[in-house]
Amino acid sequence: MLDAATYTPRLKAQYAETIRAALKEEFGYKNDMQIPKLEKIVLNIGCGAEAVKDSKKAKAAVEDLTAIAGQKAVSTKAKKSIAGFRVREDMPLGAKVTLRGDRMYEFLDRLITIAMPRVRDFRGVKPSFDGRGNFAMGMKEHIVFPEIDFDKVDEVWGMDIVIATTAKTDAEAKALLKAFNMPFNA
Repeated sequence: MLDAATYTPRLKAQYAETIRAALKEEFGYKNDMQIPKLEKIVLNIGCGAEAVKDSKKAKAAVEDLTAIAGQKAVSTKAKKSIAGFRVREDMPLGAKVTLRGDRMYEFLDRLITIAMPRVRDFRGVKPSFDGRGNFAMGMKEHIVFPEIDFDKVDEVWGMDIVIATTAKTDAEAKALLKAFNMPFNA
């Protein structure tokens, strides 16, 4: 049995032991505080039209995202009513969760080593950075995560994954994620 006080996620230990030193040498940082690190990972599932027709869909999305993240997800609600889409203000439309610390490293490890290889016809992820060192990607199916029981899923949703780093440029952020073995295709 693992002792929670002494357990360190695999990628967090790898970052402390090898990745920090490699990034410091590659970019020539003078100060250790300049070395980019992961700040947070935000996961989002939007149910869209399915949630409008059936309110249980949004609850199922919250439950699935909670299972994937290992942390309670919150329901996202409509900001204003849109009659054309039959959406009312405060109607639940999806789920989101923000991961930090050990849970963030654990999720990234599961994403890279387990979930991505399970994607059909997977050829790597397209480098999609925002210019400030943050990486965003989408997954077409949330069922690639082992926490989701395929037989109990009635709806397959896509999900957005945003990895926020302290990197100042996209090149630094890409080097950081490449060190974590993120499978970029370009």
